[in-house]
Order: sequence, then C-alpha cells, then structure tokens
Amino acid sequence: MMTRLIAALLAATFASAATAQDAAIGTWQTEVDDGAFAHVSMTPCAGAVCGTIVNTYKADGTPYQSENIGRQIVIGMAPKGDGTYAGQVYRPSNGKTYIGKMQVSGNALRLQGCVAGGLFCASQDWARVK
Repeated sequence: MMTRLIAALLAATFASAATAQDAAIGTWQTEVDDGAFAHVSMTPCAGAVCGTIVNTYKADGTPYQSENIGRQIVIGMAPKGDGTYAGQVYRPSNGKTYIGKMQVSGNALRLQGCVAGGLFCASQDWARVK
C-alpha cells in the first residue's frame, strides 16, 4: 500500500513538472534580428526547456542556410509554474550569452536577454509555428 502511494506521489510530481513545460514546447518563430529570423524548436531538457535553431530565413521569408542552424539559443529555461521561465539566452549575432527570462501565453512567447543582474533587458516576441 505504501509503495503504491509513494509511486503515485512521484508520478504526480513528474507529471506536474512536465505540464508546466508543455506551454513552451513546440516550434517558435523569432522576430527579425539583423535582417533574418529563425524557427526555434523548444524541447524538454533536464527538467527545463531548451531551444535550438532548426531553420533560418531572410527578413523577406526566403530560406537560407545559416551557420547557426543546430545552435542552442534558449538554455535551461526552468519553469516557475505561472507560464514564466528563467535560464539563459544566447544571441548568435554577437556571440554572447545573457540572463534569460521567458513568458508563454497561448501561442505567444516573450523572450528576454538581460545584463547587470536583470536591470537592462532586450526582448523579442515570438509566435508559435507548431
């Protein structure tokens, strides 16, 4: 009896962690940055969410083969339970990694990269592709 109770509690704990991540899982389109945009695949990674560039496009929508395809740009975004996440963001155009914040609401995602302990942030609004 006790073993079943412990198993049920563990299953519920893991299910709630996976559910918290579900909102961010999928493919998202970035805003145009430095004349191009990308599709980023957000997947579970070690209890968090990570995002990897899977396709790149010029601002006019023309696909092109960027050297950043396959690069992880959303790193270890841990869910906080209210649609927000905290982790790191990598910006390929300058090669820098920033403190990352993310908020998901339906098919909209706001990603922020911050410096100075989060005092100064730049953000992008992404749209769900699938």
